[in-house]
Amino acid sequence: MATYQITQVKSAIGRTERQKRTLVALGLKKNQSTVRQEGTPQVLGMLEKVKHLVKIEEI
Repeated sequence: MATYQITQVKSAIGRTERQKRTLVALGLKKNQSTVRQEGTPQVLGMLEKVKHLVKIEEI
C-alpha cells in the first residue's frame, strides 16, 4: 500500500462544512500543514473530495 504526503495549499475559508471536516479528518489543521497517510480506500476517497485544496505526493 502506498504512502501519501498531503499538504494543504488552499484555505478552508468559504468551503462547505463537509470539505472542512474532511481536511480535519485527514489531519490538516491549517494552511501549508503536511501529513503522511497510508493509501487506504477511505483516505483516497477523502483526497478525491478535497483535491482542489491539497497537494498530493506519493512516497
